[in-house]
Amino acid sequence: MKQRGRHRRQKRGRAVRAFLAGTALALTAAATMISASQATVSKAPGGLKELAASTADFRLQERLVPQRTLDRLASGMGRPVGVRAVLDDTDHALRTPAGCTTAQRTALPVEPAATRAYCWDIADTRGWRAGAVTTSGEADDDGHWGEHRVILSGWTRDTGRADRPGLARVAIVDADDPANLTYTWALLAVPVDDGRDYRGLTSAVSGMTWYQSKLLVTTADGLYVYDLHRVQRATVDSGRVGKVPGGWSAYGARYVLPAVGSYRLAKGAVHAASISLDRSSAPDSLVASERVPADGDRPTRLWRYAFSRDPARAGLLAIDAAGRADATEAYETKTTGVAGVLSYGSEWYLDRAADADDGHGTLWRQNRRDAKSTECGTDGSTSCWSGRAGSLSYWEETGEVWSQSGQMLYALPLSSIDRSLGQRG
Repeated sequence: MKQRGRHRRQKRGRAVRAFLAGTALALTAAATMISASQATVSKAPGGLKELAASTADFRLQERLVPQRTLDRLASGMGRPVGVRAVLDDTDHALRTPAGCTTAQRTALPVEPAATRAYCWDIADTRGWRAGAVTTSGEADDDGHWGEHRVILSGWTRDTGRADRPGLARVAIVDADDPANLTYTWALLAVPVDDGRDYRGLTSAVSGMTWYQSKLLVTTADGLYVYDLHRVQRATVDSGRVGKVPGGWSAYGARYVLPAVGSYRLAKGAVHAASISLDRSSAPDSLVASERVPADGDRPTRLWRYAFSRDPARAGLLAIDAAGRADATEAYETKTTGVAGVLSYGSEWYLDRAADADDGHGTLWRQNRRDAKSTECGTDGSTSCWSGRAGSLSYWEETGEVWSQSGQMLYALPLSSIDRSLGQRG
C-alpha cells in the first residue's frame, strides 16, 4: 500500500504518545482485590532452550487461491472495498471504562496496569468468544493504514463444544480517536465452487497478525491468509452464510473477508496457537507458540518464520521453490498454558492463562538465560496479568502492547511491562 503523509502522521503519533503518557487509567482496583484473594507464586521456567530450526516439525506449505476464483467471487458480489470504506460505515461503539461493569474490569492486568481500556457491548457479542487482536501498528511501521489507526479483534461463535468451533468474525475498529472507538463486523470466509460462493471459516481465532495488506489467522491445520484490499460487502442481512436469494449473506455481518490463501501444516508439524509480528528482526518475522495445557508434562515450543521481501508477495511468508515455509529459529520453554506470544529484540513475552476461570494469568519475559514475571501484592504473587490471557500485539509506533481478555480490549506500554519485570537479562 502506498503510504502518504508520513511526517504528518509521525507528528500526530508523537502527540498520541504524549496523550497516552498523561492519561493512565485507574482501572485495576477490583482486579487487585481478586488477585489478593487468589495469589499464586509460579515457579520460574528458566531460560529458553534453542532447537534446530528449519525442520519439518514447523514446515508450512503455501497454497494461494487462484486469481480467477477471487475475480469470479468479486464479479458476483461487487467490487471489493478497502478498510477505509469499512471505517466510514461503522455501526457499533466500544465503551470506555466508565461504561464497563466491575466484572468486566476485573479481567484487566493488575501489574502493570492498563493505560487504555475498552469493553464490548455485551448484547452485541453475546454467544461469541473473544480471541486474537492485531493492529495497524503491525501492518505498517508508521502505525497507520492509509490515514487511519485501526484495530482488528477476532471472535469465534461459541457452540458449547471445544472440539467444534463456530464461525469466525473480525471487528474492524476505527481507533483514530482514543476516546471514541467505533467498529463493524466482517465475517471470515473461504471461497468455494471456484469462486461462485463462499463458506464461513469455522475456527477458534486464537492468533492473528496483520502485516502489510495481509491478515494471517491461526486455524487447527495452519494459517489462513486474508487481503485487506479485498473486503466484500454483504447485501442480505440474515443468519445464513454465502449466496442466498437476493444477494450475499454473512451471518448478520455487513462485510465479508474471503481467504486468498493458506499455509497448511506438513504431516506431524507443530500447530501455531498464537502468533504476532516481530519488526525488530531482519527481515520482519512471524513468531508463533503452540498451546500446551497448563498441567502439561512437556515443554512449549516457540518459533519464527521470515516474511518475504519480494514486493510481489507483500505480507506473505518467505518460501522455497516448492512453496514451503520453514522456521528460521525455534526454542523450548517450560512455560505451559501459553495464550499469547510476543518477541522483540532478544526477549520473548509469554502470557500464561489463569489456573481458574475467575483468576489472573502470569506474564513471563524470557530469553536464553533466564525468565522473569511481574509480581503484585506483598505475598510475591505472580498472578498479575489479565484474567483470560489472550494474544499480544506490539504497536511499535506508540510503544503499546495490545491484548484482549474476555470483554475487555486494552493496551499498555511495553516499557511499563519491562519496568515491572526489572532490568532485562
